[in-house]
Amino acid sequence: MLVILKRDDEEISRQAGQLIAGAVHKKPDLRLGLATGGTMIGVYKELVRLHKEGALDFSRVVTFNLDEYLGLPAAHPQSFHHFMREHFFAHVNVAPNNIHIPDGTIRGNYDQYCAGYEEAIHKAGGIDLQLLGIGRNGHIGFNEPTSSIGSRTRLKVLSKETLDDNSKFFATGEESPRCAITMGIGTILEARRVLLLATGAAKAGAVAKSIEGPVASAVSASALQLHSDVTFIIDETAASQLTQREYYRRVMEMTALLTPERLS
Repeated sequence: MLVILKRDDEEISRQAGQLIAGAVHKKPDLRLGLATGGTMIGVYKELVRLHKEGALDFSRVVTFNLDEYLGLPAAHPQSFHHFMREHFFAHVNVAPNNIHIPDGTIRGNYDQYCAGYEEAIHKAGGIDLQLLGIGRNGHIGFNEPTSSIGSRTRLKVLSKETLDDNSKFFATGEESPRCAITMGIGTILEARRVLLLATGAAKAGAVAKSIEGPVASAVSASALQLHSDVTFIIDETAASQLTQREYYRRVMEMTALLTPERLS
């Protein structure tokens, strides 16, 4: 696990964009797992900038999003379909038939639909690089506390903490979705490389438990300790509860010197 400490959102976005761009350059038909959330806006802005400057071609890239709210049509302003279109897909040349986002409008046959999403990932050759955020309770995707480490794409009931966090994005009197379709932890762990971004003091506890705590279903992101190639990019406030910050800085110095390919 590589922990990269940055000063602010801008530095995090630039570093994450550099890593994703490097992965696309090395493999133009990259299978890229995508996430939503405020932390991701700067990353997508950086990728769009690189694309518009002619430095990044997404024409052969295949994308798979982590999740979508159940009950929201793609046109809803709080759907993840809308988020991805507004911040990324409308500005780059990912082919429409290469874009995969769970369908929030399905009704019934959830297991069958989710198995089909898993099969689409499998047929594409698996995910090469998975981008992740993290919730205050340590969830990745919508894998809330107590999620099985072996879980697959499925319908998931959202926790009260997540509902409270999400309620501010919906209009007064509009109920925020109570469930979502999400990739499972087991699905995420099969990605060849994982990149997790976190900012702000509100995420500090979850970040510390994920990196330095025990692997536990109570903190979904702690399962990433079982993965062989994970990079956390976090700001100083999100890193404030880590006990080994100086060691992580020394690891970064040696990584840049000895294995710089991990940072490109």
